[in-house]
Amino acid sequence: MSDTMEPWIAELLQSGTSGDKMTEKQRRIFESAIEVFAEKGYAASSTSEIAQRAGVAEGTIFRHYKTKKELLLSIVAPAMVKLVAPFVLREFREVLEDEYDSYDQFLRALIGNRLLFLQNNMSLIKIVVQEIPFHPDLQEQFKSVVVSQVMERMERVIEKFKSEGKLADLPATTIMRLSATAVMGYVLAQAFFGPKEGANWNGEQELEATIAFVMKGLAP
Repeated sequence: MSDTMEPWIAELLQSGTSGDKMTEKQRRIFESAIEVFAEKGYAASSTSEIAQRAGVAEGTIFRHYKTKKELLLSIVAPAMVKLVAPFVLREFREVLEDEYDSYDQFLRALIGNRLLFLQNNMSLIKIVVQEIPFHPDLQEQFKSVVVSQVMERMERVIEKFKSEGKLADLPATTIMRLSATAVMGYVLAQAFFGPKEGANWNGEQELEATIAFVMKGLAP
């Protein structure tokens, strides 16, 4: 693993994945699996490479995890159930609970918050984005634990602006979907292209264009 541990990894290692503290070998396996899964994806990863990075015999992995899938689930499922949702919401809560004069002001705060979260927790985002489309059990975990709680809070923000006549009279779920598509498109592009030298990307200009696009489309 890299010297700088992402916050979500540190918290999950501190609490353990099943209520018990990890042994030193389990910890090394867990950290190495996160690194390999994030770099290569689940399908292209091998337990032998995870074992090599962890400095353990491959058989040691199978004493703790019966299959590679179980190892993946031991990382993602507990993280979603007991860490990711509260972790995401804790980082998100200030944005969702603050008062805003306009929806575009809310969008600016939302974008800034998600950019910081993405930059600080890149391996988690990579694993979730890469693996959720191929694992129905992870999809259900994500929808029930993360999406439902975020949507509930965003709906209150949207209904407030609708009642004030500042947003189009569309269902809150439609406004969320349209907003999220534009916001996440910008956030992901900024995270992956923005910091790179030579990239043809003007973050501020793209931010203003994204917000203008959303606000024009959602104008009452």
